[in-house]
Amino acid sequence: MSCLELRGFEIWKGMLDPARQEAVVAAVRDVVSAAPLFRPETPYGRPMSVRMTSAGRLGWYSDRRGYRYAPRHPGGAEWPAIPEVILTIWQEVTGLERQPDCCLINWYGEDARMGLHQDRDEADLSWPVVSISLGDDGLFRIGNPTRGGSTESLWLTSGDVVVMGGAARLTYHGIDRIRFRSSRLLPKGGRLNLTLRVVT
Repeated sequence: MSCLELRGFEIWKGMLDPARQEAVVAAVRDVVSAAPLFRPETPYGRPMSVRMTSAGRLGWYSDRRGYRYAPRHPGGAEWPAIPEVILTIWQEVTGLERQPDCCLINWYGEDARMGLHQDRDEADLSWPVVSISLGDDGLFRIGNPTRGGSTESLWLTSGDVVVMGGAARLTYHGIDRIRFRSSRLLPKGGRLNLTLRVVT
């Protein structure tokens, strides 16, 4: 396992070995059985290309009213608790006693992507965001604290963990494409991305 730093992002390559990856995927399946994946709309009325759900006290949500955190799944149920196997990763890379309020789970299919964006819907932006990659490779692009300017890209592979904190907390970032079926972790292919966030 090695840690790269790119524009302030800490990128832990291969942090999760195959056994830990399988354990996290099993925990995600339990979350999805209680809070099924859904495809949100942007505030502009366009469906997002990723499907998502959440675990924790709050879940991230988007529709024509905007981006926000909600206490319940769109189906009405409370979000399930964040599994311990996922919280352990947060503790390992941050060293924080404060636990995240939300674990956002994004599933990327073959044609899914995520445009350059900031994670800024949280009340206190001093806490880091931790991102866990599972399954197919994703081309991760990192920009700047403001829109425009040069960007840098690297492939995130299954088991990589990224920490966005400090000066990098509000840096624009996104996923340009998926290398579909590059991993055997998910039987039907695709990429899971879990982001852990302190919301309040």
